[in-house]
Amino acid sequence: MGRPKLNLENYRAFLVDLDGVLIRSFEVLPGAPQALEKLKKMGRVIIASNNSTRSRASFADGLQKLGFAVEPEMIVHSAYIIARYLLEQAGPSPVFILGEDGLREELELAGHRMADPDRAKFVIAGLDRALTYEKLSRALRALRHGARCLATNADPTFPTPTGQIPGAGAIVGALTGMGFSPIEILGKPSRIAFQIAMQAAGVQNPKECLVIGDRLETDILGAQRMGMDSVLVLTGVTAKEDLERSELQPTWLMESVAALVR
Repeated sequence: MGRPKLNLENYRAFLVDLDGVLIRSFEVLPGAPQALEKLKKMGRVIIASNNSTRSRASFADGLQKLGFAVEPEMIVHSAYIIARYLLEQAGPSPVFILGEDGLREELELAGHRMADPDRAKFVIAGLDRALTYEKLSRALRALRHGARCLATNADPTFPTPTGQIPGAGAIVGALTGMGFSPIEILGKPSRIAFQIAMQAAGVQNPKECLVIGDRLETDILGAQRMGMDSVLVLTGVTAKEDLERSELQPTWLMESVAALVR
């Protein structure tokens, strides 16, 4: 028996990935702004992303310039999630980061402060395209002084218009190789990430959420763990060949987010 036809009216919230679904390195994917508008008319849309390179405000500003009607509060990304989680668990804390401006800004907005390795209580690892051996050495120093490690996500790669580049998972791998694995990885597919996204959407029942993403190991796995339906689009990381080899399957498969709302 085949899968039932997708009816978007069955959902109150849409948790939509960013990179590989709506954009690729701030290049708009065809029909994505129009698709997002149609989804917004049907329910609450949350941009649920593992990208920690920019703040929510910066992402919203950039997306608006690309033609997306997006406000900062619609964005729940790994930098926001980790900043909120740390605040709830430990209060405002001194941190040392392996990451970019977006991670730093979200941490500071939540009341955390940047600290030298000797004073940091947490090392926060995210995507850092300016990573150096010196930064890793300073992170190791903080960890050896008792700091605990948190990571935004463990995505092995990051999509760009010219192909895949190393993702935050490569940095997590470097820390693990030094003997310090993160005590928590807060982005997708963690339950925490999806719970915070649900709260932002104002829904309590996972069955009322539809996850739309391009990665099996984050979007689709996280949706499955939460009991949410999911749509995998083929405009990002996962290809049809990957899907055919995987035991992990989405509820539905679409060529693109634009095809989803046709």
